[in-house]
Amino acid sequence: MEKRLFTSECVTCGHPDKVADAISDAILDACLAQDPVSRVACETMVTTDFCMICGEITTRAEVDYASVARQTIRRIGYVHPGDGFDADTVEIQCRIHTQSADIALGTNDTVGGAGDQGMMFGGACAQTPELMPLPAALSRALCDRLTQCIRQTDLLRPDGKTQVTVEFDEQGHVIGIDTVVVSVMHSRELAIEALRRFVREQVIAPVLENYGFSIGEVAHIYINPTGQFVIGGPNGDTGLTGRKIIVDTYGGYFSHGGGAFSGKDPTKVDRSGAYMARYMAKNLVAAGLADRVQVQLAYAIGVAEPVSLRVDSFGTGVISDEKMTALLRGTCDLTPAGIIQKLNLRRPIYLDTAENGHFGISNRPWEQTDLAEKLKAMAGVCR
Repeated sequence: MEKRLFTSECVTCGHPDKVADAISDAILDACLAQDPVSRVACETMVTTDFCMICGEITTRAEVDYASVARQTIRRIGYVHPGDGFDADTVEIQCRIHTQSADIALGTNDTVGGAGDQGMMFGGACAQTPELMPLPAALSRALCDRLTQCIRQTDLLRPDGKTQVTVEFDEQGHVIGIDTVVVSVMHSRELAIEALRRFVREQVIAPVLENYGFSIGEVAHIYINPTGQFVIGGPNGDTGLTGRKIIVDTYGGYFSHGGGAFSGKDPTKVDRSGAYMARYMAKNLVAAGLADRVQVQLAYAIGVAEPVSLRVDSFGTGVISDEKMTALLRGTCDLTPAGIIQKLNLRRPIYLDTAENGHFGISNRPWEQTDLAEKLKAMAGVCR
């Protein structure tokens, strides 16, 4: 019988696209630190020895965007001259203008509408303690450990990728880990076999152990499968803000509305709506109302209330999906202003999400499960 496999990937904060995300979110944080009602939509492109920052920003803050970008590049670890991209020598250009007055009409404090139309999804499941899909959680944990190692030695560079394939049974329960893939940029001085041994022992083995698995149980392990990975980062591949949307969410295990997060202030429901959808899905699972939940929200530009809210428990719910939807409508303020207030989003918290992940991280406000007991009581479920 053919295996039932699902694969998710993740990338380190030194991946070119995540470098771009980090710069955009660092600029957002810098604006919010001085002016909490800043309106920011910042896009970044990075390539060999070059960084371009574009977008629409309306703020009272005084921010040196180029300086923020340079500091962020240094923070990530691109500080090695000769690698084709480093904080001290990279050329930085800015093309920033103010937010469209037409958009502002629908999102000002009087109207309080959504900053754009669109749909957002949030998901949660009982596969891991953080209520994330196991393939996504493992690939993220591998990247986190890889980043720790990168920062401890000059032999590794910031760019890296991980990928995990998990085997499931017919009911969707985890059977085991089928494949692990890790690729990491390195200096020319590091031999490939030494690199592979290091990654196997210091990255893969401890991460799997933390999730209750043994490296010996994994059928396939690939470490830098093409050999050396010396040309990497923005020197090896152009990076753009918003191009790692599946990495930023659930590794493809749940749906994605299509909107990116980084560089957007919380009036943009692409970001705040997705955070709220995760909050609601996680609390439904934490309440024991389902083992797997996906929540969809949708908005119209300039309209405060969502045009739709839908819960899908994939047949795992102990009450109906319609009743779970009604419970959320009765307990959550889903206007942009209500979401911003509930999750305390008008503050500089976003660079960390670009670098370390948006979901499954305990200190994120949308990861709280403070609504779970109330939902359980309202549903009349003892579980």
